Amino acid sequence: MTEPTRFQVRLRAPIDEVWHALTDPGALREWLSEHAEVDLPSRYEFWGRYTPEGDRPRQRLLLAEDNVLRFAWTVGGKETVVEIALTEDGDGTSLSFSQSGLPDYTAMLEDPDSSLGLMYTFWALSVSNLADHVEGRPLTARCDLTSPLMSEEVRIDAPRGEVYSSIADPAVFTRWFGARIEAETEVGGRWAMGSLENDPNPAKIVDLVPGSKMSLAYQDGVVATWELEDSGGGTKLTFVQSGFSDEKPPYGSWMGWLSGLAELRRFHEIDPWLPLWADVQLEGMPEGLITLDGK
Repeated sequence: MTEPTRFQVRLRAPIDEVWHALTDPGALREWLSEHAEVDLPSRYEFWGRYTPEGDRPRQRLLLAEDNVLRFAWTVGGKETVVEIALTEDGDGTSLSFSQSGLPDYTAMLEDPDSSLGLMYTFWALSVSNLADHVEGRPLTARCDLTSPLMSEEVRIDAPRGEVYSSIADPAVFTRWFGARIEAETEVGGRWAMGSLENDPNPAKIVDLVPGSKMSLAYQDGVVATWELEDSGGGTKLTFVQSGFSDEKPPYGSWMGWLSGLAELRRFHEIDPWLPLWADVQLEGMPEGLITLDGK
């Protein structure tokens, strides 16, 4: 049996504020879902266009007390169990998450856009938005799972050259993205998450304009593009994913990239910065892929 997927994050907000964000339906509609209905201790439901299989609520509340929230969520015809537990961490809050019944790392990569496969990046983006919400920052983005449009504009309070370096320099990219990146930073160069040695099908850099643009092309035809412009002393970053069929948009990778953009904003705007992610445990994940120390 696959072990539950687990992660832990650091939130710069008091535990009572985080609990309220997790259990108040109005707050949930701001950072998590289009629709939410909560009546503790009997009901906890969310659904809508930002939620996988969000045509109707599919959750069943199991527990909501002592800063522990547990609910069953039927996804892809399979009942999974989500648990979110909060503990005080100095002036902030440590959030521990687990979800049972998800595919392991290898199976997830084989079908990342299945309902169960989407859970990984759905929660990565959702927790990034929770952090923005409880810390009083505007949300970076939400993913509309009913739309094939994959284009997002983000304003970052940092000079364009600094933001460009954090995208084009693999060592800096690794720091904020939380996964090891290796790349040959020139047009035609290879770009891999993990290592170039172990990736048989790395992306290729197909466009590189120092200070303003980088594009990656993947083997399946998908292209990811970052474009940067000066904006009021900061930077406007436009991120676009293209080259896919409108009938089957790659929502899994899109939500992963959007959660990365949220951490990129934090990297440049929060001082002192620490990665949001304190621990990630996913069965079958290659050793050394995830980097959590921010170095």
